[in-house]
Amino acid sequence: MTPASAHSPGPLAAHRNYGLLTAAAVVTSLGGNGALIAAAFAVLDAGGDGGDVGLVAASRTLPLVVFLLIGGAVADRLPRHRVMVAANALNFLSQGAFAALVLAGHPQLWQMMLLTALGGTGQAFFSPAAEGMLMSSVQGEQAGRAFAMFRMAMQGAGLGGAALGGAMVAAFGPGWVLAADAAAFAVAGALRAFLDVGHIPPREAGGGMLADLREGWREFIGRPWLWGIVVQFSIANAVVGAADAVYGPLVARDDLGGAGPWGLALACFGAGTVAGALLMTRWKPRRLLLAGTLCVFPLALPSAALAVPVPVGALCAVMFLSGALVEVFGVSWMTALHQEIPEDKLSRISAYDWFGSVALVPLATALAGPAEEAFGRTASLWGCSALVVVVTAAVLTVPDVRNLRRRTREVAVRSGSADAERPVGGLG
Repeated sequence: MTPASAHSPGPLAAHRNYGLLTAAAVVTSLGGNGALIAAAFAVLDAGGDGGDVGLVAASRTLPLVVFLLIGGAVADRLPRHRVMVAANALNFLSQGAFAALVLAGHPQLWQMMLLTALGGTGQAFFSPAAEGMLMSSVQGEQAGRAFAMFRMAMQGAGLGGAALGGAMVAAFGPGWVLAADAAAFAVAGALRAFLDVGHIPPREAGGGMLADLREGWREFIGRPWLWGIVVQFSIANAVVGAADAVYGPLVARDDLGGAGPWGLALACFGAGTVAGALLMTRWKPRRLLLAGTLCVFPLALPSAALAVPVPVGALCAVMFLSGALVEVFGVSWMTALHQEIPEDKLSRISAYDWFGSVALVPLATALAGPAEEAFGRTASLWGCSALVVVVTAAVLTVPDVRNLRRRTREVAVRSGSADAERPVGGLG
């Protein structure tokens, strides 16, 4: 067993890494949240329908599912900052090509799907490395506050990115928003190149990729609360993703006035997450997962609001509330992961977490269009809302979800089996 302090960076290195990671996350959140809106309206402007929007969204998440586990094993074996920079480079190239196609006019559906798939591949390698890097850059009882501050900065940038992106799509078209996102990846990659990984010991020679994956699986499956919540979010993320990526833009186009109001609604969700993160800099719920899971129920409200549909003002209020409360879960989840998972397995656990969290998203987004044709848009949205409530209630039956407690002081040893929690971009 290895003391946690032996794997922790010194105060200066930790502060520097945390600052670089936060700055890079702010940059990519600014570009990425606007790009989500831009991609949907690029498809619609090219003559696509709801099914085509769903196919492009699925094209991003499908390679994410395929490569995530490999990405987690790679990130625990290679220097994490190099994995992150390489992934950012791929995202820069793919998003830049997407922007060029849209600006040139008349992009083909298969072209948009291919480039979006390359972006998803980059994210599959980036996400486990980024989460492992962030977890190893904070320590002690202040970890929860550090995660809250990180997420507050990231979500605040997402707030601005969504509002600005929606306005830019309405004013200039989606191509320029996609180009800005490509530039954001370049800047973020440059920042991440300066991360210090000297505190992370080199991996011992021995088992290969399959052995690493099996070891990560044993860590994952041994925690009922961990895999239970991942199953919960497999379904919740899928239906919420379908509502946001497919039905939201369609409702906005038909009933709310287009890209601008939808961008404003997404920005209000972002504002809510900032408020939730701010709350978590002060509030430290003793039962981490119980408090967090109870705050997931309101995630059903945006789909219900779109089903009615409610006026823009009411939709914005609902988005703000759901964003604030789901962020309570996000910070609690990260704190539990940091508290319970050994440093050398962080990226693999994160990969299994992410894998479960996004596994059904490609299917849900691809089926959103056919579901609308079969059941109608309103019924499909009500179904999304109901599923969020059902799976969240179900996971509360797991005793560990109700009982996992926050530690009040740093534990000297973090290399055995324990109980964990959740990531930067995965569930929350």
